[in-house]
Amino acid sequence: MQTLYSFDTLRVLLNVSLRYLLFTGSFYLFFYVWRNKKYWQAKIQQKYPDKQHIFREIRYSFFTVLIFGFVIMLTIIAGSKGLTLVYTPINKYGYGYYFISILLMIVMHDTYFYWTHRAMHWKPLFKWVHKTHHLSTNPTPFAAYAFHPLEAFVEVGIIPIIAFTIPHHTSAITIFGVYSLLLNVAGHLGYELFPEGFASHKIFKWHNTSTHHNMHHRLVKCNYGLYFNFWDRVMHTNHPDYEETFNKVVTQRKQENVVAVPTGEAVQ
Repeated sequence: MQTLYSFDTLRVLLNVSLRYLLFTGSFYLFFYVWRNKKYWQAKIQQKYPDKQHIFREIRYSFFTVLIFGFVIMLTIIAGSKGLTLVYTPINKYGYGYYFISILLMIVMHDTYFYWTHRAMHWKPLFKWVHKTHHLSTNPTPFAAYAFHPLEAFVEVGIIPIIAFTIPHHTSAITIFGVYSLLLNVAGHLGYELFPEGFASHKIFKWHNTSTHHNMHHRLVKCNYGLYFNFWDRVMHTNHPDYEETFNKVVTQRKQENVVAVPTGEAVQ
């Protein structure tokens, strides 16, 4: 049994690692290496971070992957002992509920993230838990997992919470995990890809953009949300210039003949 758990732990760590490397690595290579000049106009902050900051993001991400794998493995073990609400077969509660369960996970995580995020900005906690993540004032995709170990435990805490409160099939929580990582990487991408008018549209404004989270890294005390812009709007924590900044980035994106300088300013 111990050998089986050791194998399962290794498998979980491998899955978490590969998923992280696939998303962060591919986005970084595309936007920061291969097509960096072509999409430079879409760069929210018109400069690249120093290599030392990128290496720091990767280093902290390594420990985050270990912590995520550890907590996820414990959750899987709890499920194998019948302690969580995991179920089989996939259609036990119908396919309608299957898709609803994924939406419930996303909404629950968005709420969890907003309030734990704001708590970590409380001054006594910030320097011990969240300051490491904010060293990335101009984040790259690798910043998605660049957490202090204590914050990593907070971030992955949503997995056991979901597992113990929402009846779910294992594939549903996997889909949720992929969606979460994708949106997390997009928030730290450093490039704005959403279309013009998105941040002020009567419907789409309720979904966050890359500019929204980039402003949080640069300005700190604003824009705490993850997927949606619901809690920031309700709690009045959006930066007052958020929509204007988004529009400026989109306008900047339309410009031509801009050359990227790796660690400096863009030049004409």
